[in-house]
Amino acid sequence: MTHTNILIVVAKRPSPGQTKTRLTPALAPEQAAALFECFLLDTLALMRQVPGVQREIAYLPEQEQAYFAGLAPDFGLHLQQGPDLGTRLDEALQYYLAIGARSVVIMDSDSPTLPSACLAQAFTALESGADVTLGPCDDGGYYLIGLKRPAPRLLREVHMSTPGVTQETLALAAAEGLKVNLLPTWYDIDEITSLQRLLRELEESGPEIASHTRAFLSTPELQSRLHTGQRRD
Repeated sequence: MTHTNILIVVAKRPSPGQTKTRLTPALAPEQAAALFECFLLDTLALMRQVPGVQREIAYLPEQEQAYFAGLAPDFGLHLQQGPDLGTRLDEALQYYLAIGARSVVIMDSDSPTLPSACLAQAFTALESGADVTLGPCDDGGYYLIGLKRPAPRLLREVHMSTPGVTQETLALAAAEGLKVNLLPTWYDIDEITSLQRLLRELEESGPEIASHTRAFLSTPELQSRLHTGQRRD
């Protein structure tokens, strides 16, 4: 582990009515959960494209270790710890830094078309002098944060899942005297408007991009529901 770069994805077991609930009623709860599993599979594929890193899944809930082990047997597993997202992110980052990782980058699981170059760039930035690397989303959140030493305020004092996450993180980093590298802005899929954006992107990109998500969204039943939703909007 010493001097290893660690790349972590944060994930919950897809479950109808529990994951991607803002995609309903455009999608049925079972479809939203199945789509999220496709996002996760495509994220794992992106992570495999990054050279020279150890890949990990920070997972929930506790009883789903076997599910994630079967989904990605080539990944390590770490049970998320803490009462809220910021605490869980900080715990995972601190855990791997404490056992000797050189740099740790932790990312979301719902940006399936994110270029893998952004992930590699995150580690390059940390190796080149940045204290923090941050991948902003255009909704005000971020898809990735990376550190080479603990910075708990950046995770625990931010109002997660709000439009001010990136700006709050930058302000706290400035207060701590930390040098921040900003990666290219991307987006995550949380609601129907971002899902429609994803559909447009997939139409304009090659078949190798987000292949699991692409295949799922191309089924007639999904196409019918999404087109109906567009007409309703």
